[in-house]
Amino acid sequence: QAVLMESGGGSVQAGGSLRLTCEVNGYSGSRRACMGWFRQTPGKEREAVAQISKDGDNTYYRGSVKGRFTISQDRAKNTLYLQMNSLKPEDTGTYYCAAGGVERWYPTWSCENFAVWGQGAQVTVSS
Repeated sequence: QAVLMESGGGSVQAGGSLRLTCEVNGYSGSRRACMGWFRQTPGKEREAVAQISKDGDNTYYRGSVKGRFTISQDRAKNTLYLQMNSLKPEDTGTYYCAAGGVERWYPTWSCENFAVWGQGAQVTVSS
């Protein structure tokens, strides 16, 4: 059974940094292509934060995090990362990693229909 374990969440002041890590265990399906990070706050829908293709050549970032967040991966370790710098209070939320996405290239590159999800890691940014 596939298990995704997020770690690295916590509480920081605005302007600080955190690095989220997602370990992918027990998932070896052929759809283990692209992966991504999502976040959710109470009362709001889950939103995509960053995504990365299997070969790492394509990435997607939500507009509000561009230039501050960096998604990366170590396929040999089955691990996904999200480096978050210059954090803002509006970045507060529960962050989820997702694996087993399907890549699409039209009209632009995207990663969709994720097969497995983590349990979430809380990130709190205070002003």
